[in-house]
Formats: sequence, structure tokens, C-alpha cells
Amino acid sequence: MAGRPVHTFEVVGTQQLAPHMVRVRVGGSGFDTFVPSEFTDSYVKLVFVAHDVGVAALPRPLTLDCFSSLPPEKQPAVRTLTVRRVDAAAREIVLDVVAHGEHGVAGQWAAAAQPGEPVYLMGPNGAYKPDPEADWHLLAGDESALPAIAAALEALPADAVGKAFIEVAGPDDEIELRAPESVQINWVYRGGRADLVSADRAGDHAPLIEAVKTALWLPGQVHVFIHGEAQAVMHNLRP
Repeated sequence: MAGRPVHTFEVVGTQQLAPHMVRVRVGGSGFDTFVPSEFTDSYVKLVFVAHDVGVAALPRPLTLDCFSSLPPEKQPAVRTLTVRRVDAAAREIVLDVVAHGEHGVAGQWAAAAQPGEPVYLMGPNGAYKPDPEADWHLLAGDESALPAIAAALEALPADAVGKAFIEVAGPDDEIELRAPESVQINWVYRGGRADLVSADRAGDHAPLIEAVKTALWLPGQVHVFIHGEAQAVMHNLRP
């Protein structure tokens, strides 16, 4: 990772999609070297540089190695974010970021991002895209997986059949999704703090797990996508 190029973008604009979800659009000259991924779970690594680091004076091409001479307290933080959409016409990348107030570097950045601010990112990478040969599709995850699930739903053919289960804090955190008519969207409410999945909610009776395991299993070959921040929950769900 250290030697991979860091693309330099800038914030174009932001939008509050839900109480705990912020959309950030980035664009600029970084788009010249950014090659979009074919995967619907495409993700990038955002490099959060300290405000007092003179990036312009660092060697080029910019990579994580360029920061190696900085003292430890000025080393950048790196976080993974899913790409919601790449708008080639507008030369923009759309990132939907989970924001939990003071919790999380990426969420705090998204909530405070201002147009014109530099954005440094690496990637993209990815591993999943819906299999057109599958008889039906199962997608499940918490709000951190929502951008990938939303992108996958939009990539499905019009006659696709499936079920999507998305765990959020409550009804206010639902966002509008576009999906084929025969794909059922199920919102699962976690309740309480949006940034916590406690131990008693990460077992077999966690809301998301219970919703998926009690759902009617459709006949035929299923293609499954399960992802999210709550690793204890995801461990119990993965086949």
C-alpha cells in the first residue's frame, strides 16, 4: 500500500442524506488518474493528512512513502470508504459516509468537509458485483455497507429477484433506494446509539441476524453479499 499513488481531489459539495449519513462529492484533477472499478463494492483508501503538513513540498508522485519522514504524530490516518457512484460526466466520485458525531475520523471529516478542501485517496479496489446468472440475490449489512448495497441494487437487471436487509439506528436513517420491482428492501432497526453494536446484539438474536435467518429462503442459486462495520454481527451471518 505504501508505494501506491495517492490521487489528489477536492471537495465539490456535501449533502446530509440522513442523521448519520453524509454524501461527499469529490472532483478535480485527481480524476485524470483515477480508474473506476467494475465492482459494486468498490472502495478507496482516504488519506487524512494533518492540517499543518505541507503536502505541496512532498516528493511526487505522492504515495504513503512520501510521509515517512514526518514525525509519528504527523503521520496520516488511512480509512476505507465505499464508492457510492462515479460520475464520469461530472468527473466526480460520490462517497456516502457514516457519521457518528465525534466517533470516527472519516465521519468527522465528512460532517465538516467544505468545498475546495483537498482530498487524498488511493484506489479503487473491490471484489463483488451481482452475478447475472444467479436465480436470486441476498444482500445484508449495516449502514457502512449501505453504499455498496445501494450500488449493487442499481446494477441488478430489471427482472432480478432478491432481498436486501439493512441495519440502521432507526427509521430516520432510511434513505431512498432504487431497486428492481422483485427485490424486497428490509430496513432493520438497531435502536440506541447509532455507533454501537453491543455484545448482546452481536449474537444469534441481533436484529440483522434474526431478520436474515428468519426470512423466507427462495428457491434456486443465490448470490450473497454480506458486509459491514459490526464484525461480530457479520461473522454470525457469513455462510
